[in-house]
Formats: sequence, C-alpha cells, structure tokens
Amino acid sequence: MRSLFWRILASFWLAIALVAGLSVLLGHMLNQDAWILSRHPAVKDFAQQWVERYEGKGSDAAQQMLEHRKRRFHIDTQVLNETGEAVVPGTFPRRAAAFEARQNDNERNLPWRRLTAEYTSPKTGDTFLLIYRIPHPDLEAWHRESLLMPISALVIALVVLTLFSLMVTLSITRPLSRLRGAVHDLGQTTYQQNSLAQLADRRDEFGVLARDFNRMGARLQSMIGSQRQLLRDVSHELRSPLARLRIALALAERAEPEQREKLWPRLTRECDRLEALISEILVLARVDAEQATAEPVDLPALLNAVRKDALVAAPEQSVALQIASGVTLQGWPTMIERAVDNLLRNALRFNPADQPIVLSASTAGERVCLSVRDHGPGVLPEHLAQLGEPFFRAPGQTAAGHGLGLAIARRAAERHGGTLRLENHPEGGFVATLDLPVVPVVGV
Repeated sequence: MRSLFWRILASFWLAIALVAGLSVLLGHMLNQDAWILSRHPAVKDFAQQWVERYEGKGSDAAQQMLEHRKRRFHIDTQVLNETGEAVVPGTFPRRAAAFEARQNDNERNLPWRRLTAEYTSPKTGDTFLLIYRIPHPDLEAWHRESLLMPISALVIALVVLTLFSLMVTLSITRPLSRLRGAVHDLGQTTYQQNSLAQLADRRDEFGVLARDFNRMGARLQSMIGSQRQLLRDVSHELRSPLARLRIALALAERAEPEQREKLWPRLTRECDRLEALISEILVLARVDAEQATAEPVDLPALLNAVRKDALVAAPEQSVALQIASGVTLQGWPTMIERAVDNLLRNALRFNPADQPIVLSASTAGERVCLSVRDHGPGVLPEHLAQLGEPFFRAPGQTAAGHGLGLAIARRAAERHGGTLRLENHPEGGFVATLDLPVVPVVGV
C-alpha cells in the first residue's frame, strides 16, 4: 500500500532537493568573473576610484594607489589604455609575467585568477582596461567567507523545511488515520462519537468532515438501534395474534360443527388484525427505503383527499381544513399523505363528536407546518417523549391500534429532514405537527 504519509513527505523533500540544487547552481554562478568584480572588496568600484585618482592627482598618485591595494589584498593590477600600452608601471612582477607566458595561456594552472574590467571616464571619455591577478588561496578564502552565511542560511532553511514538512504531513495523515479507525469501528458497530471529539473541534476541513461523520455515525447507529428494537417489538406484537389464532384453531378442531361456525368470525377477525399489523409494519419499513426523487406536492388536493377519507371512516366527526395561501412543498406525496392520514385517524379516535378537528397548513420562513388538533383528553406530560416510538401506546388507551401510526408519521418527517412535534394544546386537546422544510434535505 502506498502510504499518503510518504507521498506527502516525498513531495516536500523533492521541493527541498530542488531548492538545494538551485542553491548549488547559484553558488556556481557566484564564482563567475562578473560576480567577483561586483562583490570582492578589492576590485568592487576600484576602476572608478583609480580613474578619478589618476585624472585628479596624476600618475604617481595612481601608482601609489595600486601598490597600496597590492599590500592590503595581495592583488597585482595593471592598467592599459585604448592602444594597449601601460598607463602606469602597475604592480605586475616580471617573473610572474614570464611564468604566465610559459603556461601557454592555460589559466587553470596559474597560481592566480586573471580578471579584467573596462571603465570609461565620464570626464574625458577615455577607456581604461584594468587587469587583476588575484592569488587562488586569497580568492578561495574570500569565497569561503562570502559563502559561509548563505550556506548556513541554506542549512537552516533545509532543517526548518524538513520540520515544517513533517508537521504538515502529520497534520494531514493523523486525522485521516483517526477517520479510518472511526470507519472501521462504525463497520464493526463499535463506533463511539467521542473518539472524534478532538478532531471535530478543529476549524478546518478535517473538523467539518469529522462533524459530518459524527452526524452520519449517530444516524446510522440510531437506525441500527431502531431496526433492532423494531425487530424485537415486531416479534413481540406478532406473538399475541398468532397465539389467539392458534387457540381458536385448536378450539375449532375439537368443536362440534355448530360451534365451529361460531368460531370462524373470530378467526377472521384475528387474521384481519394480523394483516393490518403486518401492513403497518411494511409501511414503516418503506418510509426509510423510499428512493424516489422528491417532487412538488399539491397540498390542497392532498389534504382534501385525506379529509374525505377520514370522514368516510368516521361520518359522525367534523374536520375543519385551514390552508394558508402560498404554501408550497417538495417531497414524497405518498409518504406525506400517509403521515397526515395517520395523524388525522389518531385524532378521530379521541376527539368528541361535538368538537371539530382542525387540519391546517401554514408556512414559517422556509418551513411548512402541517398540524392536526383534536379536543380529546390529551396525553400525560411524562408520556409525550415516548409517543412516536414503534408499538408504544399511552397507558389507559382503549381505542384500537398498534402504536405504529405516530411512528410512521415521525419517520416520514425525518425522511424529509423535518420533525414531528407532539404536544398538548394550552386550551385542551392534543396537537400533532409535521414541521417540514420546503425542499427536503438531501441524504437525510
């Protein structure tokens, strides 16, 4: 496996090597004649100074200046005019000139380095050629001294760049390692949200990723937990009708033909109850499995259809429909219809016949609120938090049901990125509200 750590570190080191190579190349360039003439203290601006001395004070003063420069820097200097003749005697020794001639102009073998510089006098317009002979030991000593600081700075820069690259590499790979461990734990269903708490506190992209991962992990764990709880609740709820069916069948086998006819309606009722329970369980499972694309929902038509179906089931009740103007919603119409229908049928079980149920749709910013209010006895405050859990029914209820209607409505709201609010009305009765975003949240 190619580790990202080594890739990033190698990239930084490649950049460092490139910088070092350029520094070596620059060092080579620093050894050129132009660099020496512009930087060496013995020859830098010397041509201008000598010409000014020569033109201002004469040949003797100019010759003394050359001799003084030789005693101080061990550099021989000769000055020629435009015709190639020596302007002053200079400081070239005769034996050095003879030795240079014997070397056949191969300057690599000479004990000095020969540099030339031209200078044109701005005062007279005369051009002078200054020839310098710098001994190699002196020149090398100057190179070492002049390059000591750049080389030291280069070494320090390499160390700092190495430490910086290591820190940057670790700052990238460590969070990735933590995320990889969290993904592994999530796959093994052993994920703990506090394992990424420190990473989630960061204010960079890794912090955003860790927070999103925490939300995803919490939702997945919640879904896994709810699915497990649903399986336990389903197995528990299915036992009762199956046990009653088993008893009724046993009685039918032993009963006389006349008595057996009386048992068939009981068997039919139990089968209908079992079928209704399984149907609601399937609806609850389909809510999370819905993969269709969200579409515009015709709320007036949907709520009117739900209201008509409810009145057919309970003609003695009345339902008042209130729809605010300009209410728009995108989502899954079948899912919303099932949720509102369950809320309305739940209200029909407890609402007195002389009081109307209020079915309303309103907007609040970028959200739509679909609420159903009845005038029944309401729910004890200690049971409000448990309403909406599969198969939960508040104690003391005598109305028929399996405790799945509110659970289906809550799952439908969550599928749209919204919530289901269940509360007692201040003036009496119970209010169930679907609080949905105008456009469903993708991935929720």
